[in-house]
Amino acid sequence: MYENLDSVKINFDANGLWALNVTLAIIMFGVALDITTNDFKRLLKSPKVFFIGIFSQFILLPFVTFLFIKLVNPMPSIALGLIMVAACPGGNVSNFATKMAGGNAALSVSLSAFATAAAVIMTPLNLEIYGNMYAPTAQILKSVELNPYELFKLVLVILGIPLIIGMSVRKKYPKTAHKMSVFLKPTSLIIFLIFIAVAFYNNLDIFVNYIQYVFLLVVAHNLIALVQGFYVAKFFGLSKKNQITISMETGIQNSGLGLLLIFSFFDGLGGMALLAAFWGIWDLVSSLLLASYWSKQEFK
Repeated sequence: MYENLDSVKINFDANGLWALNVTLAIIMFGVALDITTNDFKRLLKSPKVFFIGIFSQFILLPFVTFLFIKLVNPMPSIALGLIMVAACPGGNVSNFATKMAGGNAALSVSLSAFATAAAVIMTPLNLEIYGNMYAPTAQILKSVELNPYELFKLVLVILGIPLIIGMSVRKKYPKTAHKMSVFLKPTSLIIFLIFIAVAFYNNLDIFVNYIQYVFLLVVAHNLIALVQGFYVAKFFGLSKKNQITISMETGIQNSGLGLLLIFSFFDGLGGMALLAAFWGIWDLVSSLLLASYWSKQEFK
């Protein structure tokens, strides 16, 4: 059964893909309503924290993921799913989880803003680099004839354009933007979770038969990302609040974007889609549990 997962296709039609596009764009727009140019300027005033955060998320995590794949040697589609998730920017829940945990909320928003903008280039680039470095996943990339330019365009449309529009609304109509953000952020997240739940229901037989093959990998990969972010920040002498923040920014990935790319370019390849979908649920669980624990600690 394990060997058959690469040939499994998730039941997901054109209407579902359209809905996922719209949902992710709305989520990004809602996040952007809280972002200003000052968030980017704040990072420039703290270059050390900025570079550590970006290094942890976009440089080190994809590399560590590659080493993890070489160690555990999962089936090709699952391996490519892990690379896809690691190549994505942080998820919008990271800001909420960081605030709940007592981390540096301003840093979290700033890093999320920059990571989202950088993902337009870094997500396609990391997928291309590490996907081709591992022979089994390189074969998948060849078979689907992945066009980096088309991948770049889709990431730009889903992340870049909503980011620009949301920031523009925030700049011109700050009060309206705040009201919209209060409504959109939780609502869009709930819609996304419902979307995932419906996808699970429509493919229940696949998830029941194959979930055991990605469960431990997702848990381990997510734990690696959270621990990596925390200890990289600690290694460079950042405060405990900033260690928490970079841990959350590294450990909470925008797997919704990963799912969109999987359905758009890989025809819902079983192992990839299953892993990314479960990642989207698990990192919410793990980050909120970790945030709840950290919220009870006292940090300086």
